[in-house]
Amino acid sequence: MPEAPEITEMRKHGDNREYVLKTVNENGKLLDFAAEEFHNDREIVLDAVKNNPEALEFASANLKKDREIVYESVSKLGWTYCYARGKILEDRELLISGLKINGQILYYSIPEMRDDKEVVKLAVENKPIIIKYASSRLKNDKEIGLIAVQKDKSSFKFLGEELKQDEEIKEIVNS
Repeated sequence: MPEAPEITEMRKHGDNREYVLKTVNENGKLLDFAAEEFHNDREIVLDAVKNNPEALEFASANLKKDREIVYESVSKLGWTYCYARGKILEDRELLISGLKINGQILYYSIPEMRDDKEVVKLAVENKPIIIKYASSRLKNDKEIGLIAVQKDKSSFKFLGEELKQDEEIKEIVNS
């Protein structure tokens, strides 16, 4: 199957900054085919991500630590949180912006976030089975456990042992 014309053009002109900037404003994912130096160009990457949040994948490791760029993507797609690197993984607001869209990203969060009740509650409301990745303490939190099993009974197997003995929880699962 022949390559898409826009990819061919980006490969041909991908070392020209003006061309790359104009092109990623129209199709952010074409950043993938630009010269490597532009994957670390903040203006180009931010424009690419604004056009298509999935373009975060093609940012340099350095720019995957840039809060503005990562927030621009994660707040729109959620799952792109998996590309975040460095200190921004400690950014609770960033994680919450993504969890509102995709609870699965709790998997990529740091241990401190997995022990934050508000963070875990939001994740479980969005994707109940993600309780599997909560801290041991929160796997035994009744409020979170109730949310999980009310939305998806199969999440019962990931609750803490103490919570699995709770009569209200067992009643929901067995109903």
